[in-house]
Amino acid sequence: MVTIDDILSAQERIAPFIRHTPVMPATQMRDAVGLEGRVTLKLELVQVAGSFKARGAMNRLQTLPPEKLRHGLVTASGGNHGLAIARTAHVAGVQAKIFLPSNVAPDKVAKLKVWNASVEIVGSVWDEANEAALAFADGSGATYVHPFSDPVVVAGQGTLGLEILDDMPDVDTLLVAIGGGGLIAGLSTAVKARRPQAKVIGIEPVGSPTLRACLDAQRLVTLNNVSTQVPTMACRRTDEAIFQTVSRHVDDIVLVTDDEMQAAARWLWFEFGIAADLSGAASVAALRTGRISRSADDHVCALICGAGTDGMA
Repeated sequence: MVTIDDILSAQERIAPFIRHTPVMPATQMRDAVGLEGRVTLKLELVQVAGSFKARGAMNRLQTLPPEKLRHGLVTASGGNHGLAIARTAHVAGVQAKIFLPSNVAPDKVAKLKVWNASVEIVGSVWDEANEAALAFADGSGATYVHPFSDPVVVAGQGTLGLEILDDMPDVDTLLVAIGGGGLIAGLSTAVKARRPQAKVIGIEPVGSPTLRACLDAQRLVTLNNVSTQVPTMACRRTDEAIFQTVSRHVDDIVLVTDDEMQAAARWLWFEFGIAADLSGAASVAALRTGRISRSADDHVCALICGAGTDGMA
């Protein structure tokens, strides 16, 4: 499992290559339903390439020997991890090959092409795209970078937890979107090491309750069906290390619908001009629908983890 020392090392390693993203109090809103009290938005959507994924991707790059880069990088992604790998490959001066499911947001595909990544659409969910990415890696010699089942990537994502505590040392509750679970595993490890009394609450789609199902069963499970249309949060199965870390450090996981995330993305755009994708709006969806139990004086961090045009329609 990833440790706080792994995350501290990652923080030092990637510092020259990422942004320290801003925080903003959620105030002066026309419609403050669910965000009453002290809520701070962590604007990770302005991270390089548009999401927290830049942290884990860059940490992986900085630990790869030069010979592993000779044939480029390959991954499967719902969009955000692919963008991070494309940017990372650009920094390294190598080619990136990104496999995506058919429901990937068109704006993310367009951004991938701007980063000069080679893009291929395979299957309807991440798991199917991932099979194609692994096959490509085997045949081409490209280095495969997993979006969550890689402790080096998870340690990179964990640096976001340290940064939140630097910005908000008195935070009481952190709300974190979940796809495969790498972000919440790394972030919760960092937070519980530094501020154990803080609660870490995950948010998953009703149509892809991957880790909620694991916690309910008290074992690693594979979902029979994934019905969410949020590609960055669709995953049939996490891995054992992620599950064990979440079991140890995450206080709760709540579920929101795709429509609730869509409404939250529109709310963020209307109230603040924040262009979040649906995973980036998940924390606000959980607040606005009353899924988060909190006292009036709790300081809540709503992580806006990814950029997109979903709220602008």
